[in-house]
Amino acid sequence: MPGLGASFGRGGATNFLEDLANSDCIVIEGSNMAECHPVGFQWVTEAKARGAKVIHIDPRFTRTSAIADLHVPLRIGTDIAFLGGLIRYVLDNELYFADYVTAYTNAAALVGEEFVDAEDLDGLFSGFDPANNVYDETSWQYEFEEAPESGADDPAEAAEQERSEQDPAVKKSDRAQAAGSGGPPIPAKPKRDETLQHPRSVFQILKRHFDRYTPEMVSEVCGIEPEVFEQVAAWVTSNSGRDRTTAWVYSVGWTQHSVGAQYIRTCSILQTLLGNIGRPGGGILALRGHASIQGSTDVPTLFNLLPGYLPMPHAHQHHDLEEYVADAAGKAGFWGNKPAYMTSLLKAWWGEAATAENDYAFDYLPRINGDHSSYRTITDMIKGKVSGYFLVGENPTVGHPNSRMNRFGLANLDWLVVRDLQMIESATFWKEGPEIETGEMSPETIGTEVFFVPAATHVEKEGTFTQTQRVLQWRHKAVEPPNDARSDLWFFFHLGRILRDRLKDSTDPRDRPLLDLTWDYPVEGETADPSADAVLREINGFGPDGELLNSYMQMRDDGSTSGGCWIYTGVYADGVNQAARRKPAKEQGAVASEWGWAWPLNRRMLYNRASADPDGKPWSERKKYVWWDEDAGEWTGLDVPDFEKTKRPDYVPPDGARAQDALAGNDPFVMQGDGKAWLFAPAGVVDGPLPTHYEPAESVVENGLYKQQANPTLEIIEGPWNRANPSRSDVFPFAVTTYRLTEHHTAGGMSRTLPYLAELQPEFFVEVSPELAELRGLTHNDYATLVSARTAVEAKVLVTERVRPIRLRDGTVVHQIGMPYHWSYTGISTGDAANDLLGIVMDPNTHIQESKVSTCDIRPGRRPRGPELLEFVEAYRRRAGVDSGRVGVNGRDPVDVAAGEGSAL
Repeated sequence: MPGLGASFGRGGATNFLEDLANSDCIVIEGSNMAECHPVGFQWVTEAKARGAKVIHIDPRFTRTSAIADLHVPLRIGTDIAFLGGLIRYVLDNELYFADYVTAYTNAAALVGEEFVDAEDLDGLFSGFDPANNVYDETSWQYEFEEAPESGADDPAEAAEQERSEQDPAVKKSDRAQAAGSGGPPIPAKPKRDETLQHPRSVFQILKRHFDRYTPEMVSEVCGIEPEVFEQVAAWVTSNSGRDRTTAWVYSVGWTQHSVGAQYIRTCSILQTLLGNIGRPGGGILALRGHASIQGSTDVPTLFNLLPGYLPMPHAHQHHDLEEYVADAAGKAGFWGNKPAYMTSLLKAWWGEAATAENDYAFDYLPRINGDHSSYRTITDMIKGKVSGYFLVGENPTVGHPNSRMNRFGLANLDWLVVRDLQMIESATFWKEGPEIETGEMSPETIGTEVFFVPAATHVEKEGTFTQTQRVLQWRHKAVEPPNDARSDLWFFFHLGRILRDRLKDSTDPRDRPLLDLTWDYPVEGETADPSADAVLREINGFGPDGELLNSYMQMRDDGSTSGGCWIYTGVYADGVNQAARRKPAKEQGAVASEWGWAWPLNRRMLYNRASADPDGKPWSERKKYVWWDEDAGEWTGLDVPDFEKTKRPDYVPPDGARAQDALAGNDPFVMQGDGKAWLFAPAGVVDGPLPTHYEPAESVVENGLYKQQANPTLEIIEGPWNRANPSRSDVFPFAVTTYRLTEHHTAGGMSRTLPYLAELQPEFFVEVSPELAELRGLTHNDYATLVSARTAVEAKVLVTERVRPIRLRDGTVVHQIGMPYHWSYTGISTGDAANDLLGIVMDPNTHIQESKVSTCDIRPGRRPRGPELLEFVEAYRRRAGVDSGRVGVNGRDPVDVAAGEGSAL
């Protein structure tokens, strides 16, 4: 989300899947779309049939590669170098869409004199704090048109606010995620040089920053032939501009890196320079792999967000509602309405108990004080700091990296609730986990009381799913769930009801937030299922008269409106469940705006004001999408305009205007404070305003661009159960990546137990090249053992040319290994868990793990068993100069654990 949010103002896919059919060129990078998103891939094949070029950039040759016109097998973890080379190519050859760039981006904005680029500091930006491995972004700010208001009348108060914002605990709490919708706030609009010649203009900074990303550098770092790079550059640039558009598609192959947000930022810069954002056949599609992954961030399961990407209040920053919304006061763009969004949320949750006199119950909200993400929480479990845990639709003992560490965490709880479709490893680890065989875990000493609660499947419950293109679709219940299986809505509603009933006579103030909740949903049927329809209405929100809101623009900050997720307001517009619409394709246009409902306000393509020129005319007839109708005095077109419908193209904001009124008629990126797409990000990402190539945390080569080897702000959890492989180590000389198979689903709980799927992919295997097989004496279909500083796993060997060695210009040969991650010790098809091999190191913006690139050794034969496995891995650690990974029973080791509070490399 920070990558797209900081660039454009929202964290969702810019375009919709069907729109790929309108593309002249499609680049799929960080995704095996044909196998992992096969339904959406039909539009790629449709575009290809219409003459579009399809490029697949991926270390492995897959079914997606087989459909593509060109497969580019770059070295794992080098996408920023490759995309940075494309940016340089575009700038050097003046192939950017100049009119679009000048009018719709911050290319003309001036950056303050204090900013120093990574090009001048050998991989670091100005403001780096080496003691805490965080950046102070003050020097990244614009030079503003006028001095921004401090937000405090008392200078001492202003100084205290500044200190709190730079507190390392605030930085570690992931403020970047709040840019998922609403854009990162900026104090004021920047000065601009429309000629783009000022040396401190974003455009000139961009040119200097990417100047070293030459085709030769791309070849050297990525390991691809220069002519392959030139072919990609030629196809992308010739299919972008006034009359043609190129689309980019990615998924977790980009996000699961220690620089994942910056991968997406680099693509955003490139697509913006080419004029491909907000236009048909263009955009950046963030593919979501499950039915409601988009929904799980919109109405979040993340520790640091509230619904609609409002940031969770921070204990060091937000003592009251006024402080919480102060960053939006007087600001331009729709972020300026943050007080209305937040107050409406508080009213939705606490109703009549939320009043102006009690700050709309703002103090009922918990506060965060640092990183409370899942991996940090697992660490705290091992240390005995966490008593209980809910696992809902997640299987971390298989699906998370360093699964062994996750099992240790669960073994140190008092209680654990597991809700899933069937018994999974995260519920049985205490009696069946592999650490029992090695002696690292003992069932007799594990005090975790596990409650397994069977869950209903998607056909056994009703409600909305929000899928990859921001579309909410209502699902009707097809059948009743069997036996004791229940929906998540049923479980949490009745859990809340029981807790409230037990506390009903409490006079303790800490119980008021729970007792005052608007927990009055109607129930139906023998099992007393709460109404999902009532929940959706609450999320949509109500006005002062009790009528459902039609738009978030109706929300007010005076407590007269409510709404559980402001970006979803309108899903019940006109009193109709818009998510339940199912008009057939033949009865509507290609945009299919009457199939479900997309946030925001059913706009299928975000930023579509940019599909017209500053005067409101389409850039070309061929790419006509949304335009200004002078006779009607409004924006019209094929989609709902992502713009105020009656705001004229020549509208100039008056002095003192705020929120949306402060955006001009030619500012299409309405969630940004300056209305522009950001090539340079003065806020919103915590590891640099511009993308910079760093090697992965565990790499087999040295950074060829900068002295700084890895992301200086990356997060690593230190402890004996999470030892890191040293980079450029002869002991761990091979790169390894994980991926999915079509036949299995994520951690395998729903597929390894099905005979048909287990037969199709019956064994855990690893893909190696013929060259690596010869080098290490590996035999096709025999076993091999893979070793890291965490553990060793065994797998069958698949010798294939789909994973080729990468030969760098200096003669270095990088061998790469592919591992599907679906296996574990239960089911019809069993095997070691690939994620056991990986360590936990994270992107500082998102706390997402770097599981798409790591290092290991590989050798023929099966791994040792029992205690011998521990000594086998420990010997590898000693050879690599890594501290011991020995732990006490159940992962507790008071000496080592007490020392490991976590730091960055």
